[in-house]
Amino acid sequence: MIKDTNCSDVILDKEGQTINLAGWVHKRRDHGGLVFIDLRDNSGIVQVVFDQGISEKSYLDAQTLRPEWVVSIKGKVMPRPAGTENTRIPSGMCEVHCSELEVLNESKTPPFEISDDSDNTDEQIRLRYRYLDLRKSAMHQNIILRHNVVKHIREFLSQKGFMEIETPILIKSTPEGARDFVVPSRMNPGTFYALPQSPQQLKQLLMVSGFEKYFQIARCFRDEDLRGDRQLEHTQLDIEMSFVNEDDVMTLIKDLYTEIIENVVDNRTIVGSFPKLSYDDVMDKYGTDKPDLRFGLELINLTEIAKTSSAHVLTNPINEGGIAKALMIPGLNKYSRRQLDDLVAFVKTRGGKGLMYIGISEELSTIDNLTIEDIRSSVSKILTIDEIKSIIDFTNASPGSLILIMADSSKVVNTCMSQLRNEIAEREELFDKSEMAFAFITNFPVFEWDDDMNNWQPSHHLFTSPLEKDWDLLDTSPGDMRARHYDLVCNGMELASGSIRIHSREKLEKILDFLGYDDESKIERFGQLLEALEYGAPPHGGIAPGIDRLITLLTDNAESIRDVIAFPKTQSGSDPLFGTPSLIPKEQLEELHIMISEID
Repeated sequence: MIKDTNCSDVILDKEGQTINLAGWVHKRRDHGGLVFIDLRDNSGIVQVVFDQGISEKSYLDAQTLRPEWVVSIKGKVMPRPAGTENTRIPSGMCEVHCSELEVLNESKTPPFEISDDSDNTDEQIRLRYRYLDLRKSAMHQNIILRHNVVKHIREFLSQKGFMEIETPILIKSTPEGARDFVVPSRMNPGTFYALPQSPQQLKQLLMVSGFEKYFQIARCFRDEDLRGDRQLEHTQLDIEMSFVNEDDVMTLIKDLYTEIIENVVDNRTIVGSFPKLSYDDVMDKYGTDKPDLRFGLELINLTEIAKTSSAHVLTNPINEGGIAKALMIPGLNKYSRRQLDDLVAFVKTRGGKGLMYIGISEELSTIDNLTIEDIRSSVSKILTIDEIKSIIDFTNASPGSLILIMADSSKVVNTCMSQLRNEIAEREELFDKSEMAFAFITNFPVFEWDDDMNNWQPSHHLFTSPLEKDWDLLDTSPGDMRARHYDLVCNGMELASGSIRIHSREKLEKILDFLGYDDESKIERFGQLLEALEYGAPPHGGIAPGIDRLITLLTDNAESIRDVIAFPKTQSGSDPLFGTPSLIPKEQLEELHIMISEID
């Protein structure tokens, strides 16, 4: 046997035992008549000592070892000398005195230090040699954590009576909010499969099939622009349940996430109790439907005050249908002009035209005594002292506070101010990174207006049921309809999205009619589901938490979901390891009856 013990299992209980280890040379140190190596395997690291008094051959061979060589070791477990223990690793009280060493494979010099967990290496290089990057301790632990979380999910849901059912990867193109990846059919020339953006229709069909509680660790594919929390392919926990309401689904997810954090990780704490917050409230207070609740700094709506202002920079956006909002940050008048300019630049890079600020002197004894000398402001020349006092009173600002103000369209103001809120909290360290503040966001609009297409589009997907009382608004005021939809958010990230579905063919067809589908397109795209809903479809709902995003939040080192995926794509959608996307041979194109047009 090459190996009978893992590195992290070398403990004092094994003192005096002869064991067989195998792994990679992590580091080597020569100390006169002794050579030390840190031996690494999947479980961790152990120190191995080569002493010529024990085995001269092993001692001499150890001098030739280089990082990342693969070796096997036979030796005796001994306690480390007093004062040399390493309490940071499981095997840190012991070392192995080698009697036999065998080099199983040598290694070229890696393009970066495997023993260095810093992220200074260019990401293109890391992904080009991803099999080496994954050897790094932090990356390795991320993938192990991912396994443990998914394992716990399977056990939890199985105990709750859920069945894991696989659904097809090759399906029909359906509208899910992004572009499909399509796959040509060789056996049916000119036709295509689509890779699923989610198993949405399939899991609803399983409810019609009578399974009642379904889940799947599902691979999903979306041809969309990438960012830190989005990949072309992702993994989600797909869940659907029959005979449930919103609270049933939310309670299940709350219990699941609580168990994961309590039983699988030891470096995270849940703060709060998964509150249910309405979409309108969070958009008003935070400017986003995925607020970070680990800190305060709620946005303050100044629109009514701005309406009567003498400053056109405030009134013009309001007169054009926009809004004005403010952030009041106690103690931030300490910011220098350069720091304030940085905040203005931050807003401009996110689509804003600018940012107004009012700083209140910390020397001021009371706001009642405020004079123009007590403030520094970018708007002191266009606002009267009474208008400034009115803003200070409305925002409940105190001496030493800084008020940041923006007026523009609601979309621009909410986008810029919500991100500015997060930026200031990050700079000022207003939250504990080990805390997780979950919340469910509810009462989303059913539809949102698309200016580019000049029509209504589903806010999420068209299978979402409106509130029962809102069905009458479909023909008169669709923008006021509210959905039986719920998102799970945590620390400024959307972790899951779900809803109670429409389980009546008649009602689903009403939505399709409203969205402009004719009879032919309804049957072409949704015929299988529409037909199934006529065969005793139960009321049902579900949710789809993202695995990649959850693991990202549970780690201390992941800067994006790429750091918790074994083989991710770059920001441009390429894979430096395999060199994809790539051309395929002409013969293969002909077999698929595909012709590539001239590419500019």
